[in-house]
Amino acid sequence: MDAAETAFAKINLALHVRRREADGYHAIETLFVFAEDGDRLSLTSEPGLKLAGPFAVALTMGDNLVTRAAEGFVKLTGRPNESGFLLEKNLPVAAGLGGGSADAAAALRLLSARYGIDPGEPAVRDLAASLGADVPACLLSRPVRGEGRGDSLTPLDNVPAGQALLLVNPMRPLATGPVFAQWDGVDRGPLDRGDPIAAAKAGRNDLEPPAIAILPVIGEIVSLLGRQEGAILARMSGSGATCFALFEDDAARDKAAQAVAADHPDWWLLATRLR
Repeated sequence: MDAAETAFAKINLALHVRRREADGYHAIETLFVFAEDGDRLSLTSEPGLKLAGPFAVALTMGDNLVTRAAEGFVKLTGRPNESGFLLEKNLPVAAGLGGGSADAAAALRLLSARYGIDPGEPAVRDLAASLGADVPACLLSRPVRGEGRGDSLTPLDNVPAGQALLLVNPMRPLATGPVFAQWDGVDRGPLDRGDPIAAAKAGRNDLEPPAIAILPVIGEIVSLLGRQEGAILARMSGSGATCFALFEDDAARDKAAQAVAADHPDWWLLATRLR
């Protein structure tokens, strides 16, 4: 094992769905940020993909995005696939945190570093986009505004690195497809530009209502987080079911985490920060 990358958890501070395109994809506007923590992907000397971590059992080995990223990298570069991977799955699966996309992006960063390739090269970015709409943002793993399918990216300034962040998941997976299918098709307007935190507060997640209709506990979590002392913003991330809250400081976040864990010991929590 000679190199490792964190597959940083992705959070959508806001997510506006503007329309459904003719090809079936949705045009969105979103603010991507990333937590300091996530899954952990390591290169190994043994071929193949091995799984570890608390959520490893939830993954299927057949069509893992890490494997697809590695196969795509071989085709792109012509480099032989001489390495394997160990994926420590720390994030819930189908949770709105971009776990699979972040894992694929970490694989591309690892392989690029191994062969001295800049992961920002257009060909690597194109490969990332072919793997999924969130993968280009996860490849960067820094604050960006996403438009189009979410893969047209603009860097964001003034996102406070180190901002206290609490993630909560009810331990119920929620597939993206059914949530988008429940979206009512109403364009509720653009996402503000300018200061990202102000834009997020003024914005919304258009997938939150349909997700709550499928899994009502999401609404309970968002409301509970929003009532915590020191909470700045509480919302669902992505297509759910993970919800997040930004807090004024670590002490407020930790107090909220203790309160939520005491009342709901069956929920998954992660106390972290924005990177």
